[in-house]
Amino acid sequence: MNPKLVTADEMLPIQEAARRDGRTVSFANGIFDLLHVGHVRYLAAAAQQADLLVVGVNSDASTLALKGPGRPIMPALERAEILAALECVDYVVVFEEQTCDALLGRLKPDVHCKGTDYTPDTVPEAATVKSYGGRVAIVGDPKDHATRDIIAWIKDGGRDTFNR
Repeated sequence: MNPKLVTADEMLPIQEAARRDGRTVSFANGIFDLLHVGHVRYLAAAAQQADLLVVGVNSDASTLALKGPGRPIMPALERAEILAALECVDYVVVFEEQTCDALLGRLKPDVHCKGTDYTPDTVPEAATVKSYGGRVAIVGDPKDHATRDIIAWIKDGGRDTFNR
């Protein structure tokens, strides 16, 4: 098993040790089904917000509930393993809920990072983050990459080079 793949219970003492050493923690989350360059840029930018990056990955059940039939394409543990292979990612935690509120409330990262399809006012977990004194950061490049577009292109036969 990859040492970067941890449960929330395992992440708590890791974070505590990092904080004792004066290090900060950022958190990013998503489904990450068919990893694409937008995901990579989002995670790289999230990693720059603190010393340690923890990535929350939606479970298969929560992905199905959020995205509908046919999703996820890859199982959660495979998605998590791919993310763990990225140099900018320090730890990956799979979570069952449709939002990461409960995980944020438990881990209490210093910074909760969301992509540019959000604003500070539209981040669904903003109240949770503020409740424990964390901050929200909007990071990454413009949201012009989407797994759903890649899936649609493949289903259409992928005749031409993929264009966003």
